[in-house]
Amino acid sequence: MSKTRNIGLEVKAPGRLCEDPNCPFHGELKVRGKILTGKVVSIAAGKMAVVQRESYRYNKKYMRYFKTRSKLHAHLPPCLELAVGDVATVAECRPVAKTVSFVVVQRIPVASGVVAGRGTRTI
Repeated sequence: MSKTRNIGLEVKAPGRLCEDPNCPFHGELKVRGKILTGKVVSIAAGKMAVVQRESYRYNKKYMRYFKTRSKLHAHLPPCLELAVGDVATVAECRPVAKTVSFVVVQRIPVASGVVAGRGTRTI
């Protein structure tokens, strides 16, 4: 497979080619539904990335916001280079494994000292 498919999202296609049938760019996997962004906290088994998302919820009793975290498993195609700590965009797809229903479609470069979605932060 030498041709890169258009997956219907406004993401940059990877420069490398791969032979993975579960790659949305070079294989048969179609994306649909949700598109989420989060921080990569683990790369397990070579072909799976664990992405953590943070959000804030409001507690009525104490009138405060508190931070919540959720993790999701995503298939990692070999054509995308991803490391722990990177911010990645994942898209929903058909179930690839028991707990994997998302696929990584883009790596978002993050400068040091900047938290995704929060602007600059002084440490």
